[in-house]
Amino acid sequence: MSTPGFPNSRAPMQPEIPKGEIVSTYDRYEDAKHAVDVLARSGFPVQRVSILGNDLRSVERVTGRLSYSKIAWMGALSGAYLGLFLGLLLFIFQPDNAGIGGVFLSAIVIGAGFGMLFGLLSYALNRNRRDFSSIMQMVATRYDLITEPELLHEARRVLSGE
Repeated sequence: MSTPGFPNSRAPMQPEIPKGEIVSTYDRYEDAKHAVDVLARSGFPVQRVSILGNDLRSVERVTGRLSYSKIAWMGALSGAYLGLFLGLLLFIFQPDNAGIGGVFLSAIVIGAGFGMLFGLLSYALNRNRRDFSSIMQMVATRYDLITEPELLHEARRVLSGE
């Protein structure tokens, strides 16, 4: 028998907030992960533990300024990857073609050229809207370690080092 909110091994996990008692609270996710590691090393049934992030915030970290040269380089790389993929497809469907090396290289170069062209055109059209690159993250301000009520005291005992 399992408590609602904690998955058992036979049922698929549904996206729901786990129910239970708070064992401890941490400011950083790494500290909450470390607490679960401590519990796992002690033989505690960690499959009945959840880390719950609270007060989620969206954080956008600016990684740099965009310029035509950066956009051209990024477009060429993404286009080269597409060309590499198409070259591999050509190789798979025509493996005994004697000139496949040239076709393969041509696909990469043409892909890089088109990627660069489309990247530069897109950047030129949107020039004054966004002149920087960034990474979006979701960050919680607090992480609660939650377990079933009957395991609460055992979890706290293990984490306190008794």
